[in-house]
Amino acid sequence: AGHYAVKEAVFPFIKLPGVDSLLGPEMKSTGEVMGVGRTFGEAFSKALLAAGDELPARGTVLVSVRDGDKRATVGVSRDLEALGYEIAATRGTANALEAAGVRCRTVNKVQEGRPHIVDMLKNGEIDMIVNTTEGRRAIADSYAIRRTALQHRVPYFTTMAGARALVEAIRAPGAPAVRAMQEIHAEAGP
Repeated sequence: AGHYAVKEAVFPFIKLPGVDSLLGPEMKSTGEVMGVGRTFGEAFSKALLAAGDELPARGTVLVSVRDGDKRATVGVSRDLEALGYEIAATRGTANALEAAGVRCRTVNKVQEGRPHIVDMLKNGEIDMIVNTTEGRRAIADSYAIRRTALQHRVPYFTTMAGARALVEAIRAPGAPAVRAMQEIHAEAGP
């Protein structure tokens, strides 16, 4: 029987005020966890859970992506909507989603005035975030969002690959199966 293993890095960002949680290639983990499952979605879901990220069963997903990811976010947003989540998006992303027939609520970026994304996070109105950025200015502008999400324990995905993996994790059926490593090893054979 096939198995998937997903390793997730664990960083103590909440203990490091002022440190940005957007990972660069030079970042090294302070710990790691692994999820093993019969499907990729199950393995990713277990890895997230082990890292302390619990995926909400319902709620609102904020989607705000760079121009190069707008096309890819349509499929992810459609999938999230079909799974029962409401979609909120920043203006440019909302325009792309609505043009493709995805229902979403338009929200303000921080610099566009209140109420904005950080206000919504503080008020518990956002349950997960898919946010891709590029360029020094956009990365700096989204720092407050990442930090507030971290403080409020809101799962945050910064790549489209991560967003697609999120969908697979949500689709993983039922409670995660717990199996001993010895059992998995025995199933894999010599």
